[in-house]
Amino acid sequence: MCKPFFAGACALLLAACAGLPPAADAPTTAGSNPTPRLIEEAWISADVRGEELDSVATWVTPEGATWLVATGKSTHRLSVFDGDGGALLRTVGGRGDAPGRFHRPNGLAVSGDVLFVVERDNHRVQLLSLPDFAPQARFGSDELRSPYGIWVHESAPGELEAFVTDSFMYGERYDVVPPAEELSQRVRRYRLRFDAQGHLDAAYTGSFGETEGPARLNMVESIAGDPAYDRLLVAEEDRTSPSNLHVYDFSGRWTGRSLPEGTFAGEAEGVVLWSCGADGGYWLAVDQQAPLTMFHLFDRARLAPVASFHGGVTANTDGIALHAAATPRFPGGVLYAVHDDRAVAAFDLRDIVAALGLDPACLR
Repeated sequence: MCKPFFAGACALLLAACAGLPPAADAPTTAGSNPTPRLIEEAWISADVRGEELDSVATWVTPEGATWLVATGKSTHRLSVFDGDGGALLRTVGGRGDAPGRFHRPNGLAVSGDVLFVVERDNHRVQLLSLPDFAPQARFGSDELRSPYGIWVHESAPGELEAFVTDSFMYGERYDVVPPAEELSQRVRRYRLRFDAQGHLDAAYTGSFGETEGPARLNMVESIAGDPAYDRLLVAEEDRTSPSNLHVYDFSGRWTGRSLPEGTFAGEAEGVVLWSCGADGGYWLAVDQQAPLTMFHLFDRARLAPVASFHGGVTANTDGIALHAAATPRFPGGVLYAVHDDRAVAAFDLRDIVAALGLDPACLR
């Protein structure tokens, strides 16, 4: 039987605080980021070298503990960390194509007590039940070619919609961008339903992506959405484009908007919504750089730059997860970030709000 599917960890990202002004109709324009501030990490986990950590997601156990789950691309498994202290609790999986095994796992999402794992080289999305990580279902193997990122939301009662980025490439070194007409397959969409016995009905509902112009999707990975504004932010990682986050609507149309030009000096990577009430809050996006990752915040409604920061150590970040619910260690919530493919870092949201002068109502 499927566990309760539509409550829980995804809702944590959409629960925090009070609203901001409504969106302006005019598109964002070019501009520089605010001067970044230093915000020290609350902790950095011990190194888990060789895992090649990429994406992270959180889940709250029945006992109230927070688990931070991370994908290990090189070891083909998941690492589970204690969200309050960073200790490695366990690993899950290993290389293979059987249920519960992985081949180059990348993107993660959580809905209720279900973990979604995107597998680049098994060309599928696998669903595992929590807390036991038991294989539950899979989808996408008929369409996905090289999937990376995923975002899931409840589109109707008893129904989820999943958006999966598909960054297939050509050439001997896997570095040749496909012909323009194939770039319309960069984001694939699925409708997911479970029956009374817990069996998954996954329907492929098409793909989208700009094939030319400023929002052309050459190389894609991270994706996140905002139902209140009918927005999907899709990361274009190709730095020759240049790298940026482009704003699509849920029907797959580019809205004519992207984040301001020049936002990302490195690669646009992880992106999360820090939701404050029904329509307020911030977008938080990773600018993957060394020696230090830059984190940029944008007004949720207007998409205008608000602030930027970096940690004391965190570098080369891929995935991030924003856990807005209180934990014993982080009563105002916590931002988790992958550090240099080998560890995870935690930033106290209270420190971020205080250092950047953000709305204190976004802490609870």
